[in-house]
Amino acid sequence: MTPKAPTTGPERDAADGPVLDMRAISKAFSGVKALSEVNLRVRRGEVHALCGENGAGKSTLMKVLSGVHPHGSYEGEIRYEGEECRFRDIRASERSGIVIIHQELALVPQLSIAENIFLGHEPARRGVIAWSKTLRRAAELLRRVGLDEHPQTRVADIGVSKQQLVEIAKALAKDVGLLILDEPTAALNDEDSAQLLRLIGELKNQGITSIIISHKLGEISQVADSVTVLRDGRTVETLDLKDPETTEERIIRSMVGRSLDSRFPDRTPCAAPPAPAPALEIRDWTVGHPVDHQRTVVDGVSLRVERGEIVGIAGLMGAGRTELAMSVFGRSYGRYLSGTVLRDGAEARTRTVPEAVDAGIAYVTEDRKHYGLDLQDSVSRNISLASLSRLARRGVVDAHQERVVAEEFRRTMNIRTRTVFDQVGRLSGGNQQKVVLSKWILAGPEVLILDEPTRGVDVGAKYEIYTVIDRLAAEGKAVLMISSELPELLGMCDRVYTMAAGRITGESARAEADQELLMRYMTHDPAVPAPRHPAPHEGLTDEH
Repeated sequence: MTPKAPTTGPERDAADGPVLDMRAISKAFSGVKALSEVNLRVRRGEVHALCGENGAGKSTLMKVLSGVHPHGSYEGEIRYEGEECRFRDIRASERSGIVIIHQELALVPQLSIAENIFLGHEPARRGVIAWSKTLRRAAELLRRVGLDEHPQTRVADIGVSKQQLVEIAKALAKDVGLLILDEPTAALNDEDSAQLLRLIGELKNQGITSIIISHKLGEISQVADSVTVLRDGRTVETLDLKDPETTEERIIRSMVGRSLDSRFPDRTPCAAPPAPAPALEIRDWTVGHPVDHQRTVVDGVSLRVERGEIVGIAGLMGAGRTELAMSVFGRSYGRYLSGTVLRDGAEARTRTVPEAVDAGIAYVTEDRKHYGLDLQDSVSRNISLASLSRLARRGVVDAHQERVVAEEFRRTMNIRTRTVFDQVGRLSGGNQQKVVLSKWILAGPEVLILDEPTRGVDVGAKYEIYTVIDRLAAEGKAVLMISSELPELLGMCDRVYTMAAGRITGESARAEADQELLMRYMTHDPAVPAPRHPAPHEGLTDEH
């Protein structure tokens, strides 16, 4: 799609006006207002960010715009390119040039990149797909988004970052004029996120307007021209990001309705006396790839976590962080080759998930929707999932006790839901994450492995989750925390291990660590001996 030629004369005013004007949009689900008279104006050719806490109504508003919620199911008016729009479905909005890319990518893994790009609108001649034309056009679109893959490559054989680019190529094939991206970098590492943000800037130069939903305020400041903030289903304000007064703190205050003096809680020292042995110790842990028997994904990893400590693991995508966590937790990933898990100095049996749970270990997965929750079931039943035997009498779960426990966690964890019987799949990401944490806290573990505990969570809910993690450490629990956000690890952890290619490449005490040091270790050649591991009280030596 080429940019439209500049207009002159009477058409000039219309061209200079907003390309999108959503007026007084209201939307309810089962009588509960998700949107209440929301207004959104987007200028032609800009990147417009949409911010707000989980549950603020951002995704709902974009689903109204893109026809997922059809005209008649909401109140208000949508004007695009100066004309009123009454989209009956998503195909109608795409015909007008509005394309949405959801957080959960809508690709078919078994099909090729080219087949996915043109799925539903295949170039055809007399009912037969013109494959040469399909592949040629797909190759052109891939070049346009900077993806160096053959069009016939299966989507299942490329990573998440490349799949995001395929989704954008798919949008360009539909002659997109307004591109909506819902949390486009949520599952990407820093390098892939930067590449995607550069592409959004390039599309802007080609005349494509974008709306980006994101919790990452640094990315918004980098790529967007303006930002509209929603709170509790209402428009709070629209800010010009070129204005020096539009700082991250200003946006946060608008999002949460209050000022956050600090992004992280002050660390509360553990009151428990020093233990003779670490709460968790992993020695020479080695795990093979589940399919490729020639490949080692975790290679001789050793680490320890004391009681009352929060210890981080940093690493780029493919470093082996999640593979390490899952393999320790009941050997849930890969082929165990060697290594020992110790709890309080004694070897622990963790060959299965029940054994790991019995050993006092809990694992909060990075993928809560697939592995952490039953999205079809209630908040109450999800919280009790890991503790059914404790809530049962003669083999039958005590429904009253289950509800009492769930109500207590709803209060203490500030889970925002009408009742504990609500379907957990209808909650926002932050509240879903609180349910997962509640499930494992109820199980009474002494060691918690938290894998990306705040992924896809807004800044207000992040702080609440950080407070819970800090409280668990203050109670003497040992916390091992995996995160792709280096500021998060530096703000929360007492020590940080770094990984690359399945090996530990460094260890840094909180007092001396910074992002530059961690990144140096994360890109360290694992074949070179890692820096010496300091004791918690030592900080960093000259070797670091």
